[in-house]
Amino acid sequence: MTDSMLPKPKRMMPAGVVALVSMLGAGALFGVLASKSCNAPALPVIPPLSSSVTVVRPTANVLIAVQDLARLESASFHMERVIDLTDKQSQLFGLIQTEDAILLVAVANVSAGVDLQKLTVKDIVASPEKKSARLTLPAPEVFHAELDNSKTYVHTRRTGALATRQENLETRARQEAERTLVDAALQAGLLARASENARRAVEGVVRALGYEQVEVTVRPAATPAASAPAASAPTQ
Repeated sequence: MTDSMLPKPKRMMPAGVVALVSMLGAGALFGVLASKSCNAPALPVIPPLSSSVTVVRPTANVLIAVQDLARLESASFHMERVIDLTDKQSQLFGLIQTEDAILLVAVANVSAGVDLQKLTVKDIVASPEKKSARLTLPAPEVFHAELDNSKTYVHTRRTGALATRQENLETRARQEAERTLVDAALQAGLLARASENARRAVEGVVRALGYEQVEVTVRPAATPAASAPAASAPTQ
């Protein structure tokens, strides 16, 4: 029997190495257990003293009406105003005067233009042979005036100690804001700008159809704040 056929003896790890590995493992386990035992106990989670949750319950959508529109919206004003609304109250037979007040920062967009559905056959005179056209547009009017809810907010709400809180005070403040902002936009010339922009837009469309002589006139607005004469621009 040759030496290659004899089984090779197994190499044994020195006793010193085995002892060292055992000591390191025991030390690591002891360190983990010691760190856990030295940590401070976890404090219980205390709920907040008060909290609120907003819940929006879904309701059915109801389509009330459908209206077909043919409007040319030609101007929009961005308006801002602070509404200081106070409801003065008298208590104890008039001996005590108190109040419920609100300060509302209102932001709104007011747009205007002409309603093309009001055009009649008499308002359009066109001659393809002469390449001329004459149009009379309806008077400009306010189309849309609504508060921007993303930017409108209540700055201050103050109710006296003996006053009755009026739940509709904010609604009244918002209505007052819309009314006054529309009036302010009219005084700033909203309808005049809408009239001029609509005239230019319609004139450009008619010229694009091949007409060379174009005259567009806009009827004056019925609102006293925009009683300027009709804007017209005859061109040759």
